[in-house]
Amino acid sequence: QIQLVESGGGLAEPGGSLRLSCVASGVTFSNYAITWARQVPGKGLEWVSGINSDGSEIYYRESVKGRFIMSRDNAKNTLFLQMNVLKPEDTALYYCTLGYNYWGQGTQVTVSS
Repeated sequence: QIQLVESGGGLAEPGGSLRLSCVASGVTFSNYAITWARQVPGKGLEWVSGINSDGSEIYYRESVKGRFIMSRDNAKNTLFLQMNVLKPEDTALYYCTLGYNYWGQGTQVTVSS
């Protein structure tokens, strides 16, 4: 079955960086676009960024443009989210999702001094 496993979250200070990873199994990873989304405390689910199957097209929500970098390594079935210049409002549970049908368990990112 399809599994997505996120890692790399943690506590960071404002202005700091974290790198999230998402490893996929049970799927031909290179065939699919994939998305990062986040659950912000007290708010709904937010789309963060998306990447097409070969990594040639990447999209970001406005609030993370210039700070987050999404990439993928299809040879390793892995998705990345490099998060730089973190802000307290980036605090959330971050998920990778395949077509919004398959979700990982999430990895918590907390940005606080």
